[in-house]
Amino acid sequence: MNSSHLARRLVVTLPFVCHAVAVMAQTAPTVDMGRVEVTSGRDNDMQQRRESTASKIVIGREEIERQGDSNLGEILKRMPGITLGGAPGRGGGIRMRGLSQGYTQILLDGQRVPPGFNVESLTPEMVERVEIYRAPTAETGAQAIAGTINIITREGRKGMPTELKVGSSFQGGYASPSASLVKYHDAEKWTANYTLSVNRYAAPDHSENDLTRVDNLGTTVRHRVSDSHYGREGMNATARLQLKGDPGETLTLMPFIALSQGRTPGLMQATETLNDVAVAGSPATANNENKNHFVVARLNGQWRRKLSADSNMEWKFNVGGWNSHNEFQQSSSNPLLIPRVAENSHVQDRSVNLSGKYTNVMGGGHQWVSGAEAESVRRTQSVVGAYQAVPGSADYSASSMRYAMYSQDEWQLTPKWSSHVGARYEGLTTEGNTSSGVVTNNNSVFTPLLHAMWRPNPDSRDQVRMSLTRSFKTPTMPTLLARRTYTRDDNSATNPDVSGNPNLKPEVATGVDVAVERYLPQGGVLSASAFHRRVQNLIRNVTTQESGGRWLSSPQNISEAVTEGIELEAKFRLDQWIDDAPHIDLRNNLSFYRSRVLSIMGPDNRLDQQPSMTANLGADYRLKAVPLTLGGNVNYNPGYTTRLSAEQLTTISQKRVMDLYGLWRVDSSTAWRLTLSNLDPRNYNTGSVYRGNSVAENSLTQNRTWTNVQILLEKKL
Repeated sequence: MNSSHLARRLVVTLPFVCHAVAVMAQTAPTVDMGRVEVTSGRDNDMQQRRESTASKIVIGREEIERQGDSNLGEILKRMPGITLGGAPGRGGGIRMRGLSQGYTQILLDGQRVPPGFNVESLTPEMVERVEIYRAPTAETGAQAIAGTINIITREGRKGMPTELKVGSSFQGGYASPSASLVKYHDAEKWTANYTLSVNRYAAPDHSENDLTRVDNLGTTVRHRVSDSHYGREGMNATARLQLKGDPGETLTLMPFIALSQGRTPGLMQATETLNDVAVAGSPATANNENKNHFVVARLNGQWRRKLSADSNMEWKFNVGGWNSHNEFQQSSSNPLLIPRVAENSHVQDRSVNLSGKYTNVMGGGHQWVSGAEAESVRRTQSVVGAYQAVPGSADYSASSMRYAMYSQDEWQLTPKWSSHVGARYEGLTTEGNTSSGVVTNNNSVFTPLLHAMWRPNPDSRDQVRMSLTRSFKTPTMPTLLARRTYTRDDNSATNPDVSGNPNLKPEVATGVDVAVERYLPQGGVLSASAFHRRVQNLIRNVTTQESGGRWLSSPQNISEAVTEGIELEAKFRLDQWIDDAPHIDLRNNLSFYRSRVLSIMGPDNRLDQQPSMTANLGADYRLKAVPLTLGGNVNYNPGYTTRLSAEQLTTISQKRVMDLYGLWRVDSSTAWRLTLSNLDPRNYNTGSVYRGNSVAENSLTQNRTWTNVQILLEKKL
C-alpha cells in the first residue's frame, strides 16, 4: 500500500473532529449535581486536561500500562504530534510537532533534566503520569518552542499492592529478559514507594552504506556492509519518600539511579572502485568491538510549607550526575578503506538545581505564582586514541550557569472566561576550556506568555483555547565550544569534520496556538488545534570545504523560519456514535505540518527533520465472554527531503509501525500480556546529497529492522 493511499484512509478521523466543531454552539446537557459518579483514572486524567487553562494532555497509569511498552518513547509516539527519531522499534529522541529533539523541553518531576540525560533510562513502571504542554508557561519554562513533556515519577497511595512483572522480548533471534518490582509502605508520619527494574537487552544490527562521489579524480563508488550484535545489561531504581511534619508541611525525597554496560562486536566489509576499477586492497574487512559503561544518579527533593490558609512556599533541589566510558577497537585488512581505530573516551557530567516557588490563592478563582531557579552544570571529556590533528584537541571542560525568574497569574475572570498570564526572564552563561583556549557565551531571553480559555456556558463540554507566547532554544554546550572533532573515515562533503561556534545566539520564536475541544458525556474527547511559530536566529549546520581540502560542518545562525500545523484528535467509544456497537475504544490522531527556512530556496526548505504529517490509528476491545482485551496501533510518518542549503539536502524514508497486544486476566491479581511490535518490519533509509565546489556526492544508508515479540507476567501481591 503506497503512502498516499494510507494517508487517505487516515483521513477517516476528520469527520469526528468536524462534528465536534459543528456542535460547538449547542447547549451542553444539564449536569445532575446530585448524582454520584465513580470515576476511573482515565476520567481523572481527562478532567485535568479539561480544567487546565494552558493546553495540556495528561497520560495516566491506565494508558501507560495499556500496551505493555518497554520504554516511554513507544508510549509517547501514539500521542498527537509526537514522533521518535531513528529506526522503527529502536527508540530515539522524543520530538513534538515534527521538530528536531532540541525544540522539545523534557522535565522530570517538574525540573529540567540535565544535558545528556536519556529518557529511555526510565521504564514505564517508574512513571505515574506524563503531562504534555503544547505551549510554554512561565512556571514550566520557555525553552520549549515545540512544547514541554513533564514526566512525573511513581507516587504511592494507601492500599497500593506490590506489583511484580517478569517477562522477555525476542527480536531477530535474540532474547531480552526483564523484571520489575513496585512496592509501597505507609506509616503515620511517612509514606514510601520504590521501583526496581533489571533487564538484559540484546538485538542484531545490520546496515549498508553506499557512497558515490564525482570530483576531479573521477567517479568513486564505495559500498560498506556492517553487521553487529548489541548486548546490554542494566538496572534502574527510583523511590519516593514523603515525610509529614506539622499540618501543611511535607518533605519529599526522590532518588534515582541507573547502571548499564554494553558490548557490541561487529564485522564490516567494504569495496571501492575509482572509474570502475577496483582500488588496491579492495575488498577490505574489519573486526570491531565497542564497550560502554554508563552510570547516572540523581536526588530530587521538595519541601512544601503552608504559610497561611491561602498561601504556601515550595523549595526544590536536584543534585545529580552521570559518567560514561566508551572503548572502541577496530582492526582492518586495508586502513585506506576501513580505518584502524583504538579509542577510549570518558565523559563526566555534574549538575545542581535549586528553585523556589510562592503560591497565593486569592479567592474568586484567582491564583498567583512566582518563583526563581538556578542551575549549574559542569562537563568534562577526555579522549585517548582519537584521530586528532593535535593530541588532546578532543578533550575539553565546560560549565554553564542558568538562572530564571518568573511570575504568572491564573484567573477565572467570569464563569465563561479564564486566563493565564505570565512572564519569565532566563539567562545562561557558558564557559568552555579546550586546546584552542577559553570561550565564553552569555545570553538572556525575556518571554511574555498569555493563555485564555472560553466556554459557551459554565457547564459546557465545549471550549476554545488561545495562546500567545514567546519561547526559545539555547545552543547546546558542545555546539558552543570552538573545538574540532575529526572523522574516523574518509573526510567528505557528506562525512565532514565537526566544529562548534562560540558566537551562536539562541533561537527565539513567537507563537500563536488555537484549539477547539469537545469532551464527550461518557468519556473521550474530540479536538482540533492549530499553531504558528516564527523562529529568529535559526541554527543550522553549514558544510564548507577549507583551503586545505578538508570538509567542515559547523553551526551558524543563518536566517528566520516559519512553521505551522494542524493537529486533530478523536478519542471515544464506538457505541457513543453507533447504537448497539461493541464497546471498542478508538484512539485516533492526525497532524499536518509545514515549515520553510526563509533564506533557502525551495522546494523542501523545511525545518530539519520535520515530516509533512504524522498519524495514529488505535483501538482497544475487551471481550465480554472471556477475560481478554485486544488492541493495537498503527503509527505512520511519511518520508521526506530536507534542503539544508543550496548545495546540500538530506532524505529520510517513511516509517510505518504496527503494534498489537493481548491481555489475559487470569484473576484480579494475575495477568499475561503478549505484545507484537513493528509487525511489518521495513528498512529505514537515510541519505545525504551534496552538489557544489566541483563535487557531486551521494550517500545512502539502509538500516534493517525486526519484529519484537514480548511476553509478560503481571502480578499484584
